[in-house]
Amino acid sequence: MTTWTLGKVIFPITLVVTILQFTPVLPWVIALISPIMGIFGLSGDAAIPLVIGNVLNLYAAIGAILSLELTVKEVFILAMMLSFSHNLFVESIVATKVGVKMWVILAVRLGLAITAGIVINLVWQGGGEIAQYGMVPEAAAEPTTWAGIGLLGLQKATFGVLQLAMIVIPLMVMIQFAKDLKWLDAFSRAVAPATRFLGMKENTSMTLASGLLIGLAMGSAVMIQAVEEDGVSRRDVTLAFIFLVACHAVIEDTLIFIPLGIPVWPLFLIRIVTAVVLTMVVARLWGRPQQESRKEAVHL
Repeated sequence: MTTWTLGKVIFPITLVVTILQFTPVLPWVIALISPIMGIFGLSGDAAIPLVIGNVLNLYAAIGAILSLELTVKEVFILAMMLSFSHNLFVESIVATKVGVKMWVILAVRLGLAITAGIVINLVWQGGGEIAQYGMVPEAAAEPTTWAGIGLLGLQKATFGVLQLAMIVIPLMVMIQFAKDLKWLDAFSRAVAPATRFLGMKENTSMTLASGLLIGLAMGSAVMIQAVEEDGVSRRDVTLAFIFLVACHAVIEDTLIFIPLGIPVWPLFLIRIVTAVVLTMVVARLWGRPQQESRKEAVHL
């Protein structure tokens, strides 16, 4: 069911973007936004998956990437930026459901995405070779008829869905097993010490576990219930979401970029390190709530 839902997004976007490459529409869009993309070391057409990913999700963005010829560096920068700021509308609304201010989530996600794009572009001097997209077929020659263009679009769209299905289906099965066998609860208990290290109370662990394993959107129901049942404070849930916007669904979101031919270990590590450092800094600057400080003072 999940693969079908994702396929309905990836297939039409890949098809449409591929066809647009052979019309005046895409070149006009590229010329319009190309100067802005240059800040991140991206060509103008790279803005298409960037916008689609932020409005929709990572799978839709990958559908757009599959139809474009980009360098490894460009794909990596896109993957890094989109890891921080994909699916903004849905996931930002989820954050507000548990008491987190929307402007906080938007500021953190967009800020991390913009910073990551600029820093990687300045620091990484390699990755100039054209990215190879796994199962996606390479056209021997540019199609010259509308029938040929349509066929090429159908090819790329179909192979893109199949490639992602090979990753998404096993992941969804594993997540369902984890929920049924109560492994999610066990993982929550295991990460309790980590929540203390990050500056939060132990009752935030279920929220962190859900977001890390399932993501903000798919794990929203679990997270909302955990916040309500565990009595997580607004401060701690805000810190939890600051952590999760940097590395939610970190395993899944990393694995789905493998078919794009980019190094995924740096992608994984950058997200984890960024999440830990950012959360700890905010926690230290924020400090403990005044009410908690007063209680501690009374006990002393």
